[in-house]
Amino acid sequence: MRTVSLRRRVTLTAVAIAGIALLAMALTVHSLFGLVIHRSENAVLTDRAQLARQLAQADTPPAELITRIDNRSVRAHLVLADGRVFGSLGPHRDEDGATRPRLIQLTGPGELNHARLTLQVDSPLLSRMQSRLGTVLIAATVAAIGVIAAGLWLGVGRALAPLDAMTRLARETARGERGRRLSPDRTDTELGRTATAFDEMLDALEGAEARARTSEEHLRSFVADAAHELRTPVAGIRAIAEAVLHQPLGADPEEQQRMHLLLAREAQRAGRLVEDLLDMARIDAGLHLHRTPTDLYDLTATHVDRMRILHPDIDFRLTGAHHTATVDPDRIGQVLANILNNACQAVAAAYPPPERGIVAVTVTAFPEAVEITVADNGPGVPPADRDRIFDRLVRLDSARDRRPHGTGLGLAIARGTARAHGGDLTCPPPPTGHGAVFTLRLNRVVPNTRLDSETSIE
Repeated sequence: MRTVSLRRRVTLTAVAIAGIALLAMALTVHSLFGLVIHRSENAVLTDRAQLARQLAQADTPPAELITRIDNRSVRAHLVLADGRVFGSLGPHRDEDGATRPRLIQLTGPGELNHARLTLQVDSPLLSRMQSRLGTVLIAATVAAIGVIAAGLWLGVGRALAPLDAMTRLARETARGERGRRLSPDRTDTELGRTATAFDEMLDALEGAEARARTSEEHLRSFVADAAHELRTPVAGIRAIAEAVLHQPLGADPEEQQRMHLLLAREAQRAGRLVEDLLDMARIDAGLHLHRTPTDLYDLTATHVDRMRILHPDIDFRLTGAHHTATVDPDRIGQVLANILNNACQAVAAAYPPPERGIVAVTVTAFPEAVEITVADNGPGVPPADRDRIFDRLVRLDSARDRRPHGTGLGLAIARGTARAHGGDLTCPPPPTGHGAVFTLRLNRVVPNTRLDSETSIE
């Protein structure tokens, strides 16, 4: 990339073009002046020749004729028939002149009859005029080029001032300073559009930097929370394993079985947490979805029937109609199982037998999407926590979260899966004012996506 000053290049280029134009104009003026002088010479000589003929016809004395013809601009040489010579034009001066002489034969009643008159424009005078004109043109051209160069140097420097401002802002940004912008007054000019694009680039850069820092902070927090969550089951497994190893040979078989059962449960808890962490990592990297047209009502009914078997003391109500969407049925089934299981645990905690809680599931169609709503009459979710519950490793302290073996990743995985499909999972306010409502929204069709094939959603 050339590093010559743009201001200098623009100024030199403009001065060179202006100098060539001025030089061409000066040459043209000089040539036109010569053409005008030539035409003026012919006109003057013709006028003097006509005047000489008139004076000869009027029998004007030769000396008077020469006085009236020979002056500053025109020199004359008169030779009478008897050989006498008059005039300031020498016999050889016409040969040295730059202009052609005019030779005429005079006729008249007196001494001028058959006299020869030679007329020539004063060549030194013309040479001085042309030389003076050339000097003036050269001086004017040089002065004009100097004025143009100075004006361009100042004007280009002022015009390029926004580029200097961009340079300063870029260097300040590189040094870590943030928040400054160019904010041009006009955006319809080249530099204005460039400054606007520069500001937009800085907005995107600082936004990306802020998102990267936020993501890094979330990652650190997530790793710390995951390590903390894994510490409990790992510590339990270690303690139980040590207890089993230190049991005497004749220990009670029931006690051994109880210890083995506790060890299996702690291992299962740790394994579930690891699986959830892997699911979150897959969502972050981009889920691989096997999309196919799926009847969401049938898929929802399958999971509701499964919950009826697992929780016979809960009243499940399914309403809606059959609607199809292009989704990964296994992944959406995991989402439904999660939010249905959460609703069942919340209702079971609020309505111990023989009381019966209610879980209402509704499948609703819209022109471009299908919504599956799961509502329960449990303790509900506080308004301040309706978005926080979708964060990673978050458990509520209210009566709704009484699951001793939960990992705090279920809803985060469910929302990530929904968004990987182009939809969303939300917790809107309940219409009746109590209980909790979860809404899963899925698009009917995914554009530019081949069905029944593996697609990566990032």
